[in-house]
Amino acid sequence: MDEGAARRFRKGSKYAYAMKLGFLWVGKTKSAPLRSLLDDYLGRLSKFAPVTVSVTREGGGSNQDPIRCVQMEGEQLLARIKPDELVVVLDSGGRQMTSRELANYVESKMQAAVKQITFVVGGHAGVHSAVKQRADLELSLGPMTLTHEMARVLLAEQVYRAFTIIRNLPYQR
Repeated sequence: MDEGAARRFRKGSKYAYAMKLGFLWVGKTKSAPLRSLLDDYLGRLSKFAPVTVSVTREGGGSNQDPIRCVQMEGEQLLARIKPDELVVVLDSGGRQMTSRELANYVESKMQAAVKQITFVVGGHAGVHSAVKQRADLELSLGPMTLTHEMARVLLAEQVYRAFTIIRNLPYQR
């Protein structure tokens, strides 16, 4: 950990590390039960790091060309990503990690004094290739197909689990 990061670390403080967590996705979470779960995990995460959530508009209705939808959504996502953010994009073809591997990845970024990790979840038709090219990591939650709303909840839970592993808290056991 560099000196600046070491100075920012205060045992017992609300934020043990100065790294921020961003979540960026397409469309609102419409399912009330999933929104409730998502809010719960994001609230838990906010005890470890500052958390922001940004939502972009969906690319179009059911009559819209899916390729054009993904392109429009990709443009909106890229417009919200700052140059200094480390970007993790969820993609079914991405790297699969165990919870401990994700914790190690996040911890290594904290130790490298990364200012923000932004996790990106695309819409129902996927993520545009330009967003994947901008990503520092393409992450897969597994080979099964998930709704994008469910993927958000699982992602938030796994990031929360990663922080409990990093802090050696009992949740992960």
